[in-house]
Amino acid sequence: MTPSPRPPRWPSMLLALSLLPIPAPSRAQGEDPIVPADPPARWWKGNLHTHSFWSDGNDFPEMIVDWYRRRDYHFLALSDHNVLSQGARWMDRDEVDRRSGGRAFERYLERFGEHWVETREIDGLSQVRLQPLVEYRALVEQAGRFLLIQGEEITDRFERKPIHMNASNLAERIPPQGGGSVVEVIDNNLKAVEEQAERLGIPILAHLNHPNFGYAITAEELAEAGREQFVEVYNGHPDVHHLGDEHHAPVERMWDIANTLRVAAMGVRPLMGLATDDSHQYFGTEGSSPGRGWIMVRARHLTPESIIDAIEAGDFYASSGVTLRDVRFDREAGVLDVEVEPEPGSSYSVAFVGTRAGVDPTAEPVTDADGKPLGVTGRYTDEIGRVLATVEGTNARYELAGDELYVRAVVTSSLPPDNPSFEGQRRQAWTQPVGWESRIDRPGEAD
Repeated sequence: MTPSPRPPRWPSMLLALSLLPIPAPSRAQGEDPIVPADPPARWWKGNLHTHSFWSDGNDFPEMIVDWYRRRDYHFLALSDHNVLSQGARWMDRDEVDRRSGGRAFERYLERFGEHWVETREIDGLSQVRLQPLVEYRALVEQAGRFLLIQGEEITDRFERKPIHMNASNLAERIPPQGGGSVVEVIDNNLKAVEEQAERLGIPILAHLNHPNFGYAITAEELAEAGREQFVEVYNGHPDVHHLGDEHHAPVERMWDIANTLRVAAMGVRPLMGLATDDSHQYFGTEGSSPGRGWIMVRARHLTPESIIDAIEAGDFYASSGVTLRDVRFDREAGVLDVEVEPEPGSSYSVAFVGTRAGVDPTAEPVTDADGKPLGVTGRYTDEIGRVLATVEGTNARYELAGDELYVRAVVTSSLPPDNPSFEGQRRQAWTQPVGWESRIDRPGEAD
């Protein structure tokens, strides 16, 4: 027998509510501590390079987002390869277990429960549904506390060279555009990002990923790709050759070379530097695990628009473990100030790095054992990206002499990161290059 439905309790509930005193409105009740009116600018922590089961990651997107949210990140972009987490997608349980070593599904089920986790049997195969962003963001987003930004890693190549670029806050997937050279591939994909942003009226941030991955991109090509304004100067994946090798320049050295060529020879604004995780593995610290690189963005509101506006204005810094209390550049006075938020047991060294005007911009080619030139970043004078001053401690100031093409600060801690990506790594923070503005006719964008 089917039990009779319980009679509705609404009348008695409404009566009970009608007997309760109704509090008078007050100013305190109208205030919202999470989304205040005209809040001051503050620092927001975020990662813009993350992978999940939607491409080549080894965990469910909700689990990945939950990891970052619980560790005091404020924003995150899941940037799977050439796909957006949209629409219906089912994944074989065997593939889930293969990628995660049998660890992902049970942990996912325990965390979110059987009423959220969807499974089915098709032709004898057990499958689990990959939830799209439009559904799982409701579980974790909180106004003024945590924001999800839709991302895509536009995964392209020139010949055998991988050219990967992230687009953050896009609404439609952008297929790889291709091109006849490394620079043309970069430029074509940036044009596609700009077209979507203009057509839909939304800000989309595009940045170039891990230039030393596959040793695909040289510093000269970074300079020539003048439409690009952002590059990863630290990527937490252990296979991106952050330090280079005997024939290839380290990524930070490439950053200085490219920016010197841009400002001195091309009249193009320098590249701003990001740090990211590029995380794929989420069980322990093996492989490209999370929590290695992030950006701190100074903005008033935790919205995609405010975050992207601040990044495009250069009001952010990159970090692999050092937190800055403040970084300020007084353009009129020509003074760059850096203040570190100290950690117990750590000492700090602040190096002001830059290039002075009049530097020799020519390079010697790098050759193999037979003297044949290699298609890699050339060898330039040490005057490019030299240390202009070093300050020990948590407060550092650099007064520009006026002949600098640009100046940036890199802060290095005596402590290693909690989860290092290479041997001998120390926690660092990188500020953006300043002092170049008067040398660029049109600092907003390249032709």
